[in-house]
Amino acid sequence: MKKLIKNWYLIIAAGFLLFATLVFFGAGESSIISVHDNLDLFIAQFQMLKNTNSFFAHGVEAPFLGGISRDNLPSEFSLYTMLFFLMPSYYAYVVGYLLKIVIALASSLLLAGDFCGESYQKYRPVAWMAGLSYGILNVFPAFGIPFASIPLVVYLVRRLYREPSLKWYGALFFYPLLSYFSYFGLFILAYMAAAFLWLWLKDKKCPLRILIGIAALAGGCIVFEYRLFGVMLLGEEETIRSTMEAGSFGVGEILKTMAEGFTKGMFHAESMHTYLVMPVCVLYFLWLNGSYIKKKNVRGIFHDPFNLLMLVLVFNSFIYGIYYCEPFRKVVETICPPLTGWQFNRTIFFSPFVWYAAFFLVLKRLYDKGESSAIFLKTEKRLYVGEGMLWRYLANVLSVLAVLLILLSGTRYNDLYHTCFAKAYELLKGKQSNDLSYGEFYSTDLFELAKKDLGYDGEWAAAYGFHPAVLEYNGIATLDGYLGFYGQAYKEDFRKVIVPALERVPESAEYFDTWGARAYLYSGSELSIVAAVRDYQVADHDIYINGDAFKALGGKYIFSRIELSNAGDVGLSLAGTYTEESSPYVLYVYTCKE
Repeated sequence: MKKLIKNWYLIIAAGFLLFATLVFFGAGESSIISVHDNLDLFIAQFQMLKNTNSFFAHGVEAPFLGGISRDNLPSEFSLYTMLFFLMPSYYAYVVGYLLKIVIALASSLLLAGDFCGESYQKYRPVAWMAGLSYGILNVFPAFGIPFASIPLVVYLVRRLYREPSLKWYGALFFYPLLSYFSYFGLFILAYMAAAFLWLWLKDKKCPLRILIGIAALAGGCIVFEYRLFGVMLLGEEETIRSTMEAGSFGVGEILKTMAEGFTKGMFHAESMHTYLVMPVCVLYFLWLNGSYIKKKNVRGIFHDPFNLLMLVLVFNSFIYGIYYCEPFRKVVETICPPLTGWQFNRTIFFSPFVWYAAFFLVLKRLYDKGESSAIFLKTEKRLYVGEGMLWRYLANVLSVLAVLLILLSGTRYNDLYHTCFAKAYELLKGKQSNDLSYGEFYSTDLFELAKKDLGYDGEWAAAYGFHPAVLEYNGIATLDGYLGFYGQAYKEDFRKVIVPALERVPESAEYFDTWGARAYLYSGSELSIVAAVRDYQVADHDIYINGDAFKALGGKYIFSRIELSNAGDVGLSLAGTYTEESSPYVLYVYTCKE
């Protein structure tokens, strides 16, 4: 029993992984998986690559958005992509989630061990819990592994600086297998460049080993993400990036965005630091620097690693906000035209790691305070614990609370929470929750039934009332789709199809014209007609499209969740109505009249 109590942190970590595994593998495709920028985006793209056997193909097109080069989709030389190549998509998603946690925990422990040195063993409990907290953060699912591996690249750079070795250069070269260049890699290279300059000034000699490390990592990015570099640097087609508008904020809005970035983060990088980690770190920041000032040791303020972490958080939040200052953004785009439309404020993606690194440092110092003030009085049978152990207990309690706060938060990407909630709701209420499960969202049996009845043979189609991803996942070629990087000319051609809807809803027109990544068939009366819910209802059953423009793009079918009341008026006729026991949808398929 004493051994179990002593290893409480191992039990929590192993217990969480076991629980998550049992839930997701036990529930299977009845799990509730987040839709936004997930089921409606990357999962469908991976399934398309699987359907068309295109993971390693060259010179081929993916069958959406009228035909997109396979090079515009994720590289095959990525751990996450490999999972989808090797496994059925749902299980690849779940294994990716579990691997994300394991990689984050292992990377955090490596970094903590390197930072603490020989005294690491006494900090193991809070190192494990801080690493677990970071690992279970419900961040952007498709980039969970790149988030998780940030501590690893910091560890590699630290080791490289102290003991340059071929193995560390090799590890940096292969690191892009765990990362993604445009979201993380370019920023990591920039941070390394900043470290290179700072170390040069600090040591008063050129840290050549860091420079070679930068070259090794850059080389790995180019090799493992060669498709991305080919499209970005060698592609001549004008893309929708040229017409994307990020917005132009005033001073007040920029400052507010910076403050929100610091206090809340952003939804793709939900760090849940607002309610516990941030207050603990801010209070410690005030106490720490007050102590330095009280002791007249101002120099110590600038050499404390905790203050450096807080400075990085401020910097990340500053860049997150200043991105919306149009003159500043124009300067960046003028200096480097390939960055036009690229969100260089993704520095905020690194803040979750920095928050939990700072949190670990506070917990570690609570342990140190406990050790320095501990009073132990031994008798033959009893151990009296003084003030010192209270600080350790406080650190342990804070670390557990951080895990619980993340686990019990119903945030957008907390699939484990939403799946457990749905199962509990079904058990207690005797009916299913309103959210659609993974299997229901894609409803593969229903679409196979429809395709067989229609004699579908790869003709171009579009979705109405569905995300186009539902069709794409089911092997249906779509003229519509969701992608942040495709041809501007196609965007303009597709706009001709949806112009009747855009003219009726100015907000949709602005949304499409200033961004355009979601090339959907829009409603002519509502802002959105796609929702992964069971009680789906719409007030307007008309579709607002230019039928001739749809046919001009090669369109033949529209797969609709809505029974259209004006199909004949836009050149459509009902080809079939389909239902299937396992699906919540009623599927109406319309075909273009000859």
